[in-house]
Amino acid sequence: MRIKNGQHAIKKRNAILKKAKGYFGLKHTAFKIAKQQVRKSGNYSYVGRKLEKRTMRSLWIVRINAACRQNDISYSVFMNGLKKANINLNRKVLADIAVNDANAFAELVAKAKAAK
Repeated sequence: MRIKNGQHAIKKRNAILKKAKGYFGLKHTAFKIAKQQVRKSGNYSYVGRKLEKRTMRSLWIVRINAACRQNDISYSVFMNGLKKANINLNRKVLADIAVNDANAFAELVAKAKAAK
């Protein structure tokens, strides 16, 4: 008796078409085109995840820099001062402090200035 691959092929096809749900035109109905688009979408998602990390880091730096300028210090001098003062806070936390707690950020600036 010959065993065919019908059930498995249908499962694979349905999985691809499920991922292509919401795409425009034949991209969500035609299997061959949907398969190409799902692969391309996966590549876009991969690149997008890397870009998001970059853009968030630059946003944090902009926020820290703005708060530094309000406290009469440049970003690079501030970061160098923190490093010399052995204050190990990442940019995400520093940006959050800069936005939500100006007094605590001013204290960090004072420590950075003293360590310089």
